[in-house]
Amino acid sequence: MNSFTRSVDLLHRAMDASTLRYQVSANNLANSEVPNFKRTSVNFESQLKRAIESEEASKDAFQMTTTDSRHIQSEGAVDYRTVEPRRVTDYLTTSKANGNNVDAEQEAMDILKTQLNYQLLTQMQAFEFSQVKIAMQKV
Repeated sequence: MNSFTRSVDLLHRAMDASTLRYQVSANNLANSEVPNFKRTSVNFESQLKRAIESEEASKDAFQMTTTDSRHIQSEGAVDYRTVEPRRVTDYLTTSKANGNNVDAEQEAMDILKTQLNYQLLTQMQAFEFSQVKIAMQKV
């Protein structure tokens, strides 16, 4: 896979994760006063980082070949394309007397942060395509 395709794919995945993160934060904010509601967050970047690092580490690593499904499987590279954003619910904390753990101010800040992050991702994607357009004009 060439670097342009990989970059655009990573940006697309990050934009999808931002969209999900926005929806989750909006849901948390809407339920900030509901008794016993538990806050949900989105985990994506750490899993994506782990997958990309595993690809880098596996380039020079020993590859064990198995000929039978009963053989011990080696930990190979994790394809970053298999990583999906994951919703994680926080059941451990409670910040209000009614059992709810949503801080409305923090959720509003998370929504703003997500919006700014999404704008940055769209600008990065536009830049990637502008580079291709420039290269095509010179040919």
